[in-house]
Order: sequence, then C-alpha cells, then structure tokens
Amino acid sequence: MFDRENRLDEELTAKHWDWLIRQGVDGLVIAGTSGEFIALENPERVRLFQLAKSVNAGRVPLIYGAGHYSTKLTHELCEAAMANGADAVIIILPYYQKPSKPAVIRHFREVRRAVNVPVMLYNNPSNTACVDLNPREVAQLVEEDVLHMVKSTYETVVPVHDLSYLVGDRMAIFYGSFMAAFEALVAGAHGWVSGILNVAPQAAREMYRACVLENNARRGFEIWKKILPIVHLYTYQQIGPVSDLATYRSILNIWGLKGGYSRDPFFPLSAEQEQALRRKLEESGWIEPYSCASA
Repeated sequence: MFDRENRLDEELTAKHWDWLIRQGVDGLVIAGTSGEFIALENPERVRLFQLAKSVNAGRVPLIYGAGHYSTKLTHELCEAAMANGADAVIIILPYYQKPSKPAVIRHFREVRRAVNVPVMLYNNPSNTACVDLNPREVAQLVEEDVLHMVKSTYETVVPVHDLSYLVGDRMAIFYGSFMAAFEALVAGAHGWVSGILNVAPQAAREMYRACVLENNARRGFEIWKKILPIVHLYTYQQIGPVSDLATYRSILNIWGLKGGYSRDPFFPLSAEQEQALRRKLEESGWIEPYSCASA
C-alpha cells in the first residue's frame, strides 16, 4: 500500500497482511499485480520481501513476485526473494515488448536454473506481451522441472481443466481471474489467487472448502453468488469508471480497516463514488467483512 504522496506505507501494508492471515488465507502473494509490482522500483520490491518475512513470522507460505521484463533483473529479484524466506516465486510473462514464444520458454528455463524454490508461472497474456503458454507447453515445462505452479489468469477455465488432465497433481493449478473462480475450482483448480481476495478471503476459503474438499458444488455455488456482488462492482462498473484496486481500497476503508492508496495514475474513488459503493455494499450484505459464522 502507498500513502497520499505515493510512498510505500509499510505500517499499513503490514497491518493488511496480518489481517489477511488472521482471516485464514492459506498463503500470501507479495508484490503481485494487486501489490502494484509494476509501479515499484526493484529496491522497493526487495523491501516488501523483507517486510513480509518479518510480518508473517512463518505463519503461511509466502510467494514473492519476482518477475521482470528482463531475465537478468528477474534473476536479481529471485535472489532477493530467496534471501528473504520465499517459499516460491511467481514469475510473470515478459511484458511490454513481445519476445517470441521460444524466447519466453527460454526465459523461464533460465530463471529456473537460478532458483532453488518452486516457480509459479503467472500466465496473464492480457496484461503482458500477448504471448501466453498453452497447457501443453506448460505441461512440458512441468516435465522439465521448470514450473511447479501456475496462476492461470483468463476469464475461461479451459486452461485449468486442460492442465488438470495433462499434469494432474504434479503442478499446483491456481485460477487467477475473478470472473469464473467457482467454475475453476469445480474444473480442477487447486486454489484461487486474485486481487478480490484482499476483501473476500473468508468467502473464498469457504468456497474452496465446499468445492474442493467437500465436493459440494451446490454449496460452493451459493457462496460464489455471495461473492458476485463484489465482482460485479468492477466488471459492470456499477459505481462509475473506476479500477478494481481503488474499489477494494475503498471497501477496506468503509470497513474501518484502511485500504491506503495506489500509486498514480490509479486514483482513489470520488466522494460520490464512495457513497454509491457504500449503498451497493449495504444492498448486497457486504457492509462488513464476510463471516463464515454467518454464511
């Protein structure tokens, strides 16, 4: 999180991580997309790795966002991640420039040679160079011991069930969008990683329990329908043209938890948008954090 002057707010960030852990999350992704890694200088990312190690104190697994456009800088971030207690690293596809598919695959092979912790592929072509790795290419890298987890960030769940078929439990498969998490869990995903979990951690955990552990899709779908009002705030722009991050931050503020700020040009909600958000939260039963006890 950041303050009004675009500086890292370490105190608020630490409090939010601690809240998520106490809400029962199974792990934290540090300096991911919702952590605005793209707006961070590399030393700031390393500082977040150090802070996470201290705040977490061994309570949950930590996955550090160590991906960069260049292989060299990715190596450097991976070294910093390992030095600060990373249980795994998440590596995004190279972004902005458009390297060829063979170059992208080579990039991940080179990264793997430099690390001794599991590597999660952040397969997010819409926000990178529009070069994704298809399920068979991912499966080949699993066979080579290059990749061990994937965050599959597509609206569709097709890559999830294809990977489940191709690699089974040899790779941890996480759905990475907020569009179809219920379907992904039913289709074989081992979990869900998404920015929306900054405000819906307990609901997500209960949906996972229902779909994956209890094999109870009906109950899972009922929980998903409780999460959908939060999803729709952004997907249908129900409070105006706003970013999902600004929406989550304002939700935390409304709950009295303090959501901090994003770095410009992600600006906060206006006063009118915050009023509209509060009304939507009241209408959908989200005026306070979801509680498993009341589910």
